[in-house]
Amino acid sequence: MDSKTKGIVATIAAVVLCGCPGLFMCFFGAMSVFVSMVPGADINVGGSSDPAAATAMGFVFLCLSLIFIVIPIAVGFFTLRKKPEDIVSNEPLPPVS
Repeated sequence: MDSKTKGIVATIAAVVLCGCPGLFMCFFGAMSVFVSMVPGADINVGGSSDPAAATAMGFVFLCLSLIFIVIPIAVGFFTLRKKPEDIVSNEPLPPVS
């Protein structure tokens, strides 16, 4: 396999293993923050009915989801970018003075 094919496979694997869970975590975190702000909502976070616990959990999931979403973007950028070619010059070197 050439390097471009390996890069595509690595990017697809990163999207499946990090990107999709990151999106689901983002939706769950946003929903948790939204529900914590609804008056009279039935909240149960680890046995606690405190809305502050749901808000904190939601913000933690949102921050983690951003990290999980950035990973496939970074993998795709670093594996699929065109690397600069080394410039080879056949000209003779000038004499040392």
